[in-house]
Amino acid sequence: MFRNSMPRYEILSEEAMATLDTGWRRILTDIGIQFAKPEAVELFAAHGQKVDGETVFLDPDFVLEQVAKAPSEFDIQARNHENDVHIGGDSMVFSSVYGPPFFRRGDERRDGTLADFEDFAKLAQSFSVIDSVGGVVVEPNDAPLDSRHLDMVYRALTMTDKMIMGNVVSATNAEDTLAMGEMVFGSREAIEQTPFCISLINCNSPLRWDDRMLDSLFVYTAANQPCIVTPFLLMGAMAPVTIPAALAQQIAEALSGVALTQLIRPGAPVVFGSFLSNIDMQSGSPQFGTPESGIGLLATGQIARHFGLPFRGGGGLNSSQVPDAQAGYEALMTLMPAFLSGTNYIMHSAGWLEGGLVSSIEKYVIDVQLVEMLQHQFTPLEIDEGSMAFDAHTEVGHGGHFLGAMHTMERFRDCFYRPFLSSSDNFERWTRNGSKDTATRAGEIAAAKIEEYEEPPMDEAIKEQMAEYVTRRRAELGD
Repeated sequence: MFRNSMPRYEILSEEAMATLDTGWRRILTDIGIQFAKPEAVELFAAHGQKVDGETVFLDPDFVLEQVAKAPSEFDIQARNHENDVHIGGDSMVFSSVYGPPFFRRGDERRDGTLADFEDFAKLAQSFSVIDSVGGVVVEPNDAPLDSRHLDMVYRALTMTDKMIMGNVVSATNAEDTLAMGEMVFGSREAIEQTPFCISLINCNSPLRWDDRMLDSLFVYTAANQPCIVTPFLLMGAMAPVTIPAALAQQIAEALSGVALTQLIRPGAPVVFGSFLSNIDMQSGSPQFGTPESGIGLLATGQIARHFGLPFRGGGGLNSSQVPDAQAGYEALMTLMPAFLSGTNYIMHSAGWLEGGLVSSIEKYVIDVQLVEMLQHQFTPLEIDEGSMAFDAHTEVGHGGHFLGAMHTMERFRDCFYRPFLSSSDNFERWTRNGSKDTATRAGEIAAAKIEEYEEPPMDEAIKEQMAEYVTRRRAELGD
């Protein structure tokens, strides 16, 4: 897990923060938030909030009282405790792409399969900068719809020994995730004491939390498993076209979700989520890796810290159809602000393509390279007597070179970061080696990692217990 101790890049003035504060408060009191689950509405009503049907008109000061109960930092355990992570503070946790129905490898684009999911699990396990395989890395369309969550959770827990994301399609899926976690970590008490999964709960923006998301939120929060409550904002579609208006809406939606978690279980871990970008106003298509999304991410980091909450945002987001230059520069447009803003949990860190419709093997490797380079770039510089290299100047003198200097010879093996994907060959050598572009090299690296993969050891009794659970539950679910 990477710790980012660099200074945060904050772009909002005190006046701007005050204006946003007025904005989100007005949304909560004058417009309200819709909660499409009776138990949620009843909880708010029981705590003195005004209710009209499914709409709850929230007192901002009441919301802030609830938000203050949420921890600013917490831990998540992995099957291999060397891979445990810390959420909040200066920690940054990187998770794979989440949710695409389609898969791409080379020139092939098709529906995702369970075998594709397994390949991404192997890659996540193989790259140290990836802290979690995530949740639905790619939709396994060849597995039965009602039970495929069992296949994904089982593989995440057995094929990797890193933390996982929970399945949120329904309360049943959430309960199955918890049941399998109890098997791996020993008991319900063990996973409540230290969470083993984190789950994405998206708001049906604007200003509505739907029943399925809330069902899962209730299950996970009651079990003390953190949820990432995330407004899903594409400016021009689910939010107004101005960044300040979108930020005010984001605060209102996110804080209402955080407040609900604290009514369910005071002190439960929760993450302020952000998924903020815009649409193309000519075509209506979603756009990612835009300047607006970068600005929104920088602002969100400052906002989340203001409320004392860990936050999620960023990732290798892009709108490109293939892993090309556009995919790379748009991904950097959201990965760099994630580092500058000190984002604590980064979903979609690797593999996102085509506006989130596609999980790409090549893009996965390219994004891992970006994350590795950014982690190196955001490692504080050590300045001491040795790094000042005065002796090297004395040895080389005027007009010489440092190639053979003792200072260079002692450090040349690791003095500079060496990217594993980039090519710095001259044109002739590059041509002799096949004129391979970045995507081709990435594909070859992915193939080698998948071929070399070894499943991390696991107690066979636990693995068998989980496999039996998957078989039994699949039958009970009608598949």
